[in-house]
Amino acid sequence: MATHKKYPALGRGLDALISTEEEVHTSGSSSINEVPVFKIKANPNQPRREFQPEALQELAESIRQIGIIQPITLRQMEDGTYQIIAGERRWRAAQLAGLTNIPAYIRTANDENVMQMALVENIQREDLNAIEIALAYQNLIEQYSLTQDKLSEKVGKNRATIANYLRLLKLPAQVQVALQNKEVDQGHARALLGLDKPSLQVKLFNEIREKGYSVRQVEEMVKALNNGETLKSGRHTLKSKTATKRLPEEYTELRNRLSERFSTKVQMTCSQQGKGKISIPFASEEELERIITLLDKI
Repeated sequence: MATHKKYPALGRGLDALISTEEEVHTSGSSSINEVPVFKIKANPNQPRREFQPEALQELAESIRQIGIIQPITLRQMEDGTYQIIAGERRWRAAQLAGLTNIPAYIRTANDENVMQMALVENIQREDLNAIEIALAYQNLIEQYSLTQDKLSEKVGKNRATIANYLRLLKLPAQVQVALQNKEVDQGHARALLGLDKPSLQVKLFNEIREKGYSVRQVEEMVKALNNGETLKSGRHTLKSKTATKRLPEEYTELRNRLSERFSTKVQMTCSQQGKGKISIPFASEEELERIITLLDKI
């Protein structure tokens, strides 16, 4: 008899997500069942939304040659059909390959556990993009009234990780689409969240695609914008609306005193949040040495 090999899902395993309380039992997890393909239905709550046709065709060809290596996981419905918990991609490819039956593990689980198992199975295989993961987390939270802490326990992910995924859903739609299509990295997207204006997020996002900025560069640009600076990059001029048009009187006085002290035109920027930067320009190495000497004395 074939046995169901345990795969550690996020450090806990899929079995850890199935309640052992009386109302939820598991069955058939130690044997493989041949299930007619036509009796299997996709899970409407499946977190994965997109299946690349080329990749499905490649998997279908592999299935024609050597068959399905790992069984899919199903639950039996009241009408005698089966709903997919994990393995929809293999099921779709099996149909393309012309299979009439497919090997599967049969489980009994409630709707919430099905969603959790599908989510964890896909995360474990890294099949989901960042937006699909975020939407799946959001669906679990809303549908089952979970807190982020409770969800963290159920899927075995750090609460901060879940919160970071959920924050991605606050980005403008075109940034989310690009992230879903893997046109930008998740690091870029998280950096854009540092800007509080969607219009500015979109402008900087367009710059990222046009100029290929690294995540570190974007973080520096966001920091500069939040400090009230105006950035000229490519075809766009980026300026945070939180920037002040002129320095408060006390800051102007401080800037003038510093300019006198260093005998050069000291530059200062300051946002409404009190964040800013002081720059001391120099025209030559000799002038730099002079300024350093003054700083040493201070």
